[in-house]
Amino acid sequence: MGATTDRVKGAANQAVGKGKQAVGRATGSTKMEVEGAGQEIKGKVQSTTGKAKDAIKKAVDKA
Repeated sequence: MGATTDRVKGAANQAVGKGKQAVGRATGSTKMEVEGAGQEIKGKVQSTTGKAKDAIKKAVDKA
């Protein structure tokens, strides 16, 4: 995946994860809360990966 794709998918996963957590808290579903937390973490990792790819590309392009 490209850096932009990673960042976009990461942001989407973070948003969906936060939503799942909110629904889980509202309905008392611990399972949904945990799934949401996991998805949010996955999104953060994807976003960080995208940022790292951008940094590497910029460094290579500079050299």
